[in-house]
Amino acid sequence: MSFVEIETASQPECWRRAAELAQTQAAALPATGERIAVVGCGTSFYMAQAYAALREESGQGESDAFAASEFPIGRGYDRVVALTRSGTTTEVLELLDRLRGVTRTVAITADPDTPVMTSADEVVVLDFADEQSVVQTRFATTLLTLLRAHLGLHSDAVVRDAETALAEPLPEGLLDCTQFTFLGRGWTAGLANEAALKMKEASLSWTEAYPAMEYRHGPISIATTGTATWMFGTAPEGLAEQVLSTGARWVQSGLDPLAELVRVQRLAIARAAARGLDPDSPRHLTRSVVLAGA
Repeated sequence: MSFVEIETASQPECWRRAAELAQTQAAALPATGERIAVVGCGTSFYMAQAYAALREESGQGESDAFAASEFPIGRGYDRVVALTRSGTTTEVLELLDRLRGVTRTVAITADPDTPVMTSADEVVVLDFADEQSVVQTRFATTLLTLLRAHLGLHSDAVVRDAETALAEPLPEGLLDCTQFTFLGRGWTAGLANEAALKMKEASLSWTEAYPAMEYRHGPISIATTGTATWMFGTAPEGLAEQVLSTGARWVQSGLDPLAELVRVQRLAIARAAARGLDPDSPRHLTRSVVLAGA
């Protein structure tokens, strides 16, 4: 088995541990009412989008999300949350250095032996969710579980849904699709972005992601026989019927959206295997992006 297969299968247990950890790390994480920004790169940026939207939707404070390289330095926040699996990503470390002494920062990482440990004011370490595969699966979902639990929005039902997502067969015909579009609303828009990235990284699939209501404003023109449109969460009224009328596949389940992401991870691994690709070592990618001369 590949590392990413093993790591994907371990997510339910990682989520249980993260939910417990949230209770002991509350002081390091944003308090209700704080104005915060969440930053990351790649997968971590998409988890930042999901968390920021979820926090604001739940009425716990104004929350923005940025790619670390695009953070608006002149904007004031009570706290900046930096997400970085490796703890070595150049853009994240440079931003934390610029914010030192100006804005309170907390980093969530998988590796306690990296520069981020001294770059942020506070650090939450999820070393039990670290990964050997370049492709992120369990670290991303585990950090989001930690943050959902801190918001009071996690339950045992989410873990059970993840177990279901791992056990049930994937929808028939998806392995043969030529193109995938992932859709989300609110906090699940970030999950849709991550789903598209995962399929690209692991299986070189042609993917796109959009807010669900925007899909009809142009992107739906690509839907046809042999393509798939995959919805995270509740779809806008009439959208499923409109997609099906194009001949495309419509994919949606009643699982928690984070558990639904596990299904996409499984599909990405399966498509990689079908195409003779190594999902642990995506083309042109490394575990951490460290810029030369930075």
